[in-house]
Amino acid sequence: MSKHAVVVIDLQNEYLPTGKLPLTGIEAAVANAAKVIADARANGVPVIHVRHEFANNEVPAFVPGTDGVKIQDAVAPEAGEPVVLKNYPNAFRETNLKLLLDERGIESITMVGAMSHMCVDAAVRGAADMGYAVTVLHDACATLDLEFGGVQVPAAQVHAAMMAAFAFGYASVTSTEQYLAR
Repeated sequence: MSKHAVVVIDLQNEYLPTGKLPLTGIEAAVANAAKVIADARANGVPVIHVRHEFANNEVPAFVPGTDGVKIQDAVAPEAGEPVVLKNYPNAFRETNLKLLLDERGIESITMVGAMSHMCVDAAVRGAADMGYAVTVLHDACATLDLEFGGVQVPAAQVHAAMMAAFAFGYASVTSTEQYLAR
């Protein structure tokens, strides 16, 4: 039994160009995530999907029952793959994710998904704080432009800052190609 799992964070329709929260580079990130998922399936590595919904309509995106909350077809779960429903950025908060990992004896996790600066960030830090060894595939994650205090921050810089922070103290950060070549 593999002590490793792939955790797919929020690769949902809402992040596509047709969604309410389109991300820069989402198509490339999903294509890379699909390669990682296919590799995991071929090698008996568990794949756990995480899907976000806002339970009380506090945001006009990720509304339960809409097409936006569906996991993108390219990375859709197969029969038997768990899907964790979350209502907060951290995939561990008030969900069964830790239980699913622990039931499978998981010690290390590879994470892919969206958004680099929000839900991927929260899940990576949460997993590391719980003692899991975490790997993040930087080119299988995506984010968007941000603004703070009148400063516009392009998505590429947001993403790079997050990956640098992970690599500094929370995770191993690598490319999909390097990961698959292991």
